[in-house]
Amino acid sequence: MQPKVELARIRDFGEIISDTFLFVRQNIKPLLKYFFIFCGIFIVGGIISASLFQLKWTGTMNSIRDGAFNTNEYRPSPFSFFGPEYFLFILFIILIYNTTIVTFLSYIALYKEKDKQVPTTEEMWGYIKYYYLKVLGSSFLLNLLLGIALVFCLVPGFYLAPIFALILPIMVMENTSFSYAFNRSFFLIKENWWVTFGSLIVIWIIFYVAMMAVTMPASILNGISIALHWTLSKPFAILTVVLQQLCQLFMVIPVTALSLCYFNLTESKDGTSLMDKISKLGNTPTNTDLPAEEY
Repeated sequence: MQPKVELARIRDFGEIISDTFLFVRQNIKPLLKYFFIFCGIFIVGGIISASLFQLKWTGTMNSIRDGAFNTNEYRPSPFSFFGPEYFLFILFIILIYNTTIVTFLSYIALYKEKDKQVPTTEEMWGYIKYYYLKVLGSSFLLNLLLGIALVFCLVPGFYLAPIFALILPIMVMENTSFSYAFNRSFFLIKENWWVTFGSLIVIWIIFYVAMMAVTMPASILNGISIALHWTLSKPFAILTVVLQQLCQLFMVIPVTALSLCYFNLTESKDGTSLMDKISKLGNTPTNTDLPAEEY
């Protein structure tokens, strides 16, 4: 049996990628369990709101094709398909994204704290309710800053992307404030930017490929139906929405990779794991039932 992944150690580019999938494979059952426990209600809300919006869009498109609208009188604007369903869907997307990140980061933090033991539901809930609003506010601010950087100065935006990506793992793993995590992220990534950036690029590509593998067949059939002017199927549209929402589970891949990047950088800079091992030397109880070593 393959030993459990040691989170806090130095890794090169290839080890970050391989250990990401090894960790997910070793912990897939509890990760799935906690994903549906803590994210399930938002997934259901996302499916319902997205289905309502999709049905509205599908019904409008079918009516236009069937000639129910006079194209000389009815000219849809870019905002004609928007409504309460759309904005409710956007809200649930934000909640799903935030809850997924907090859930997986909390699991990894507790997994390390408990020395590779699966955390309990109560422990997970304690972490999630403590970090939820902190991560939500920080995510909004980071995405806003990164968006501004990409729009007005493209190259600095790409430079900041891996630095900003490390801030949330730092906040959860070290139980610290946003400002401290912001400064520490710049410190940790110094002289290690390329390894971090390359690892995250590969992981995000894998993440999107995994999502496309699930949703692409539905998207292709939907595109063919539009091109051939077929009537769009409402059950088919709902199925597409359900698959898209369930694909949020794949967020475990980039979140795990980010966490391993964080541990790699902290070990390179601080050697925290080594210091922990040194501090434990001499603390082993003398009374044990183990046989004496023979040489």
